[in-house]
Amino acid sequence: MKGFKAFLMRGNVIDLAVAVVIGAAFTNIVNSVVSGVINPIVGAFGTQDLNAYTSCLKGPCTADSGILIKWGAVLGAGLQFLITAAVVYFCMVLPMNHLLNRRKKEEVPVEIPKPAEEPKDVQLLSEIRDLLARQS
Repeated sequence: MKGFKAFLMRGNVIDLAVAVVIGAAFTNIVNSVVSGVINPIVGAFGTQDLNAYTSCLKGPCTADSGILIKWGAVLGAGLQFLITAAVVYFCMVLPMNHLLNRRKKEEVPVEIPKPAEEPKDVQLLSEIRDLLARQS
């Protein structure tokens, strides 16, 4: 149980949970943008619903026969993905990277002072002392 608690308290799990919640919220916003802005622009050239753009592979497109390819739905899903990715990048990732870079610049690395080197005469006297101690 202790390991599970440590796993949940790691920053990565919490970051992932926040990302899922925010991603779900952005999905609603992006769906509204696509249905309220993108689809009417596409509607100026045809229908306002991207799902209506289809092609038939085999025979006439009726309810009983033909192979219906709904390429408009794929195009709409691709647009929603690109818009969601752009919003997440420009509203979350880019500002967070900027903030982290600013914090790194503010941190001053602490330099560990090097021990001062003893003068040569002190080193020689220490060696003589050690030699005399070994002889006696």
